[in-house]
Amino acid sequence: MARTIFITGCSDGGLGAALATAFQQRGDRVFATARNTAKMASLKAAGIETLALDVLSDDSIKACVAQVSSFTGGSLDMLINNAGAGYSMPLMDADIEEIDKLFRLNILAVIRTTQLFLPLLRAAEHGAMVVNQTSVVTVLNMPWQASYGASKAGLASITATLRLELEPFNIKVVDLRTGAVKSMLFENMGKRYETELPKDSIYKPIEGKISEVIAGDFSMELMEPNTWATRVVGDLSKQSPPLQIWRGASATQAWLASFFPAWLFSDGMVRKMSGLDILDRELKKQESTKAK
Repeated sequence: MARTIFITGCSDGGLGAALATAFQQRGDRVFATARNTAKMASLKAAGIETLALDVLSDDSIKACVAQVSSFTGGSLDMLINNAGAGYSMPLMDADIEEIDKLFRLNILAVIRTTQLFLPLLRAAEHGAMVVNQTSVVTVLNMPWQASYGASKAGLASITATLRLELEPFNIKVVDLRTGAVKSMLFENMGKRYETELPKDSIYKPIEGKISEVIAGDFSMELMEPNTWATRVVGDLSKQSPPLQIWRGASATQAWLASFFPAWLFSDGMVRKMSGLDILDRELKKQESTKAK
């Protein structure tokens, strides 16, 4: 049976666009959204319905609710809160205003969008579903990505509680924990934020390595977005979807890591990925030189 699916953050080349395409191929009716509809040209050309949405604007969300309601007769089967942003910078160098913006987008906007779509979700004939896009960084202490990780961990916590709060109303809530997938996340970060370290940063000795992480170069093979989306849609199309969906490169490893203390299982790995091991050696070398 075809479902009605509303997805935020569907600009071409992103994970939302890949999800929209995969759901359409399954036969569902998809409403794809982005702040600028011109950035969803490929979806529109494929016959997917595209709507303008700024998830930070109440008026914009309400307008989408009204549009979808008029298209579907007042109901919605699935809301996918995919829109979000990243921010990579050592915490001691991070801009507090940027962190505040990040939390507003990655957490508060998700809550508000769900609040406003709730009447349509409750009206779904066979029950509805809310899917929140979090990340595997919710369980990994990733240096230089603490702000992003904290925003996604906060959303994961909210998602877990929302699952219980909406359960009596026959609305399922799923935590989509995405691993390493090719997307526009890091490219968009480069456009929005200052990516160079401050001149007085204590991390200057490994600035090159940090720049690689900020640019999204983790020296690992990334999953293609269409592959990721096909698997996610398959998971969400099961009669009893899992409460958490771990998809993307390294997602399985992150899932395993979630069962162990970070210091025991993953800290060593992330030290090498982030360059902290290099910094540690460099600082010890400097101390040794001073001692002489």
